[in-house]
Amino acid sequence: MHAAEFLKTLVGVVTVTYNSAMVIEGFMKSILAQRHTDFVLFIIDNDSRDNTLSLLANYDDKRIKVFANKKNVGVAEGNNQGIASALEADCQFVLLVNNDTEFNSDLLSEMIVSAEAHHAEMLTPKIMFFEPKDVIWCAGGFFQPWRGYSTGHYGEGRRDSARFDVARRITYAPTCCMLIAVSVFAKIGLMDPRYFVYYDDTDFCWRARELGIRFWYDSRGVLYHKVSSLTGGSESDFAIQYATRNKVYFALKNLGVVRIAYCLTIYQLIFLTKFLCGRDSRRVYLMKLKSFFSGIRLFLEKHNEAGAGD
Repeated sequence: MHAAEFLKTLVGVVTVTYNSAMVIEGFMKSILAQRHTDFVLFIIDNDSRDNTLSLLANYDDKRIKVFANKKNVGVAEGNNQGIASALEADCQFVLLVNNDTEFNSDLLSEMIVSAEAHHAEMLTPKIMFFEPKDVIWCAGGFFQPWRGYSTGHYGEGRRDSARFDVARRITYAPTCCMLIAVSVFAKIGLMDPRYFVYYDDTDFCWRARELGIRFWYDSRGVLYHKVSSLTGGSESDFAIQYATRNKVYFALKNLGVVRIAYCLTIYQLIFLTKFLCGRDSRRVYLMKLKSFFSGIRLFLEKHNEAGAGD
């Protein structure tokens, strides 16, 4: 397929909003300025209580489809709603993208061309911090077995340089910005809504990895991310509770018995070490322990539901 023909492909752009008023206008300006105009923007709003929806109502563009949920169903299920809509619209690709981002007008076209060049089924661009704009947030990512299968970002916190312009196959990237061929969903399914937020992308990438899905990083597309601007940061109680719960659920769901035993032990040792070293307060330590067991309960609920369906 030639590049000119490839650029005619219809892309379903999916973003999930939740009290996104402070960032949504920058995102909308970026997406509506794209040189690749053959897309439909599916905005899934998770019961925002600010003026997100009223701001979105100001945009008169037939490519914009807004779905207002009556309750917050989470990022994973919100993405699923957008993906399902993109599949119904016969899109060839789905772009999952955070709305706390801004990007140049060639992002979408560069990502599509890169996907063709690498025969990639999944692709992520170079993701920079919004401030300072010359510092990497994620140049592709990877799994870390020695840390209980946590994930890491190549280049995070480093100044951008030519070393991050080398395209390569990867095993993980956050769904902050990820282009996915629709054929992938037929192979591995949608996001697991039980995660609600955090680790839903880890789970999705793991399933893709297990099936040998071609996943590439290519720096020809660049996106600027206002990291944690809508979630309160990685050290907020909300983030700690969901991230801890979900990493336990991820391990129990996806790893074998030996690796599960290793991961659960590592998690407990990390919790205890941070507490003893003074990096975590007693309150945070106890919160992590409680969330650890919440992850076990979440897995058991899934297991019981699956058994009841047999």
